[in-house]
Amino acid sequence: MLPAVVKLCCGISYPHLRTMAGLQRLAIAAIGQELAHMQRNGQSQLPAWTSHMGWQTGTAQHQHSESSRREVVNPVPLKEEELLYIRSGHEALTKALDIVDDKNGWKTELTEENGDVIYSKVLSGDRKVFRLETVLDATPEEIHHILWKVEEMHQWNPSIKNIKVLKQAGPETMVTHEVSAETAGNLIGQRDFLSVRHFSRQESCIYLGGAATHLESFPPQKGFVRAEDGPTCIIIEPLADDAGRSHFTWLLNMDVKGWLPKSIVNQALPRAQVDFTRCLRRRLAEGPTQRHTNHHARTVSRAGQPPHTHSL
Repeated sequence: MLPAVVKLCCGISYPHLRTMAGLQRLAIAAIGQELAHMQRNGQSQLPAWTSHMGWQTGTAQHQHSESSRREVVNPVPLKEEELLYIRSGHEALTKALDIVDDKNGWKTELTEENGDVIYSKVLSGDRKVFRLETVLDATPEEIHHILWKVEEMHQWNPSIKNIKVLKQAGPETMVTHEVSAETAGNLIGQRDFLSVRHFSRQESCIYLGGAATHLESFPPQKGFVRAEDGPTCIIIEPLADDAGRSHFTWLLNMDVKGWLPKSIVNQALPRAQVDFTRCLRRRLAEGPTQRHTNHHARTVSRAGQPPHTHSL
């Protein structure tokens, strides 16, 4: 197993992967576990560099008496399934960032008075994607803190009925099931999503990515059309002249499935992005500890509610 894990670490040494802290920690933990196992079996002598990683060798442990020996907690075993989800989330984020970075083909879709601007472009396969650009009155950490608490999102976003975390793969990756709410004026209708979500940090910026995934144990649910999103991403960067505010970029890339005309879908999705950002601003204004027990009840009944958009 050790050669394979070392290859994994070598892979994440490339510049475009060095920011993926969760993958690095999991890989390093796996190497530590494997080396410790080899040392116990007398198969190898740990090299000098392992002393910088905080790993204890068998020789060091025997220097203590039985009465003074401290219990050593082994790293959590690395599961193949977790690595697959981390890889899937990382690939989705990378592909979405490539779409955002490609400046060709973007057209202004709509502009709001509050500064929200949505651009659109058509990808290969005739799928239209939308990129929202705006400024939010919060730090990247504050915004990420709210967005990553996905199971609480329905409390402040009336277009979501519920989100449940099905699997966790380290602190930066999870698999979720999301159900959109039945709201008046929803042009797209109720959908459910099965997605892998992933985030990473690079200096003061935070990147969230996601894409549709599949679980044999969680097939499409009766009564719902399973939509597919991704690759999609959110980029949160502090403003250069005001660290307390952030530039917020959201790439929405969704296949809603069903038999809806593209003209209706392409009209509904950017409006839903604007509505989601409005809800996010309201949530940020309430502060980090504000409860939302009545907020959903107050807002879900609004007429003309735009359709649900899957968020990260």
